[in-house]
Amino acid sequence: MPAKNKSIVNLKSSEKVAMFLEKNNLHKKDFAEMIGVTLSYVYNLIDNTIPFSTRSTTLERIATVMDIEPEEFDEYKIPQEPIIIDDSVEFLKEKQHDKNISTVQFLKSFPRKKRLEIVDILRGANPIPLDWKELSLIAQILDIKKEDIYPYWEMRLRNLMQTAGVNMQSNSGLINTMFDCARQYIES
Repeated sequence: MPAKNKSIVNLKSSEKVAMFLEKNNLHKKDFAEMIGVTLSYVYNLIDNTIPFSTRSTTLERIATVMDIEPEEFDEYKIPQEPIIIDDSVEFLKEKQHDKNISTVQFLKSFPRKKRLEIVDILRGANPIPLDWKELSLIAQILDIKKEDIYPYWEMRLRNLMQTAGVNMQSNSGLINTMFDCARQYIES
């Protein structure tokens, strides 16, 4: 019986990923965790035994980890709704760039279970964390002073409160006092 030939599906994208992993000495297991897929999926993707992903979420995660635009994959279809990356994420990316830290190096600074969440923040799918300790960890890794990251946290919390129905004007005294206390806590 003849040997089964592996189907070769879009070698170009699979090769890009394989070359990236080799160049960055990144284990397939780490890569799988960073993009939110199984290890066997990564092996099959690279070995061309399955078609390269066309899921925009997966392609955006792969592109984010690789520090490239998702459009560099032929399989990527630009979403109908544009992804809007807010100022806080742009600030983090700018600091990452200033420190000359690759996304892989940045992601490896976090516990394994946290890496996918960071990828989703960097690609604009999730906002910065509301949890101050989590945001402080990100800032610490990028050598960002607490007082420099604080305004982004405050803006995120204000937006959340407004979206949740808090009347920001009628509650301004309480809200401003709350944020004054938060600033004092951060600065101490």
